[in-house]
Amino acid sequence: MSKTTVKDVTTESEPQGPTASPRTVGGSRAFALLLVITGAAGLLAAWVITIDKQKILEAKVAGKTFTPACSLNPIVSCGSVMESEQASVFGFPNPMLGLVCYGIVICVGMSLLARARFPRWYWLTFNVGTLFGVCFVSWLQFQSLYRINALCLWCCLAWVATLTMFWYVTSHNIRNDLLPAPRAVKSFLAEFTWVLPVTHSGAIAMLILTRWGSSLWA
Repeated sequence: MSKTTVKDVTTESEPQGPTASPRTVGGSRAFALLLVITGAAGLLAAWVITIDKQKILEAKVAGKTFTPACSLNPIVSCGSVMESEQASVFGFPNPMLGLVCYGIVICVGMSLLARARFPRWYWLTFNVGTLFGVCFVSWLQFQSLYRINALCLWCCLAWVATLTMFWYVTSHNIRNDLLPAPRAVKSFLAEFTWVLPVTHSGAIAMLILTRWGSSLWA
């Protein structure tokens, strides 16, 4: 994964005086590409799940059954997850929310590649959005492991994409003084932001292995 340092971030100089414009902050090419890639990964997962969900519904209407390609065994069973109540927690299929939100992430990344700069409120709003995403997928992880008792591989891809973009957006905001943090934290994030999503993803992997172990491949 690409590392983003403080020097990689482009920031407009803040004008002085009563007519000064609000400070705007851009992002490095590496950061922009990371947003595009993670957004595309999440969008792909949401798109595939949406298509498979539609096929499941069509099969039910026709009195048939449809098994998604990612349903490999009773545990790695995308179909079980898609047909659960938790798959439509807001009254509509969760992937529909992903189609919108991951598309927004891609748009932000593409804008940064075009050297766009955004004010503080924009970055904080974006950060809140990614925080909501992490909280939501964390709830889905718990439901998948301990309530639905099945795992969806496409969901796992969306989980990793979401937590990765969250940690990098948070790091970006802290290093640019958009979020307050001690100097030691800024110094750590300048070189080791990658440690956070790797550790987070590793913790999820350990929970999955602890929950099912070798049964994942049975």
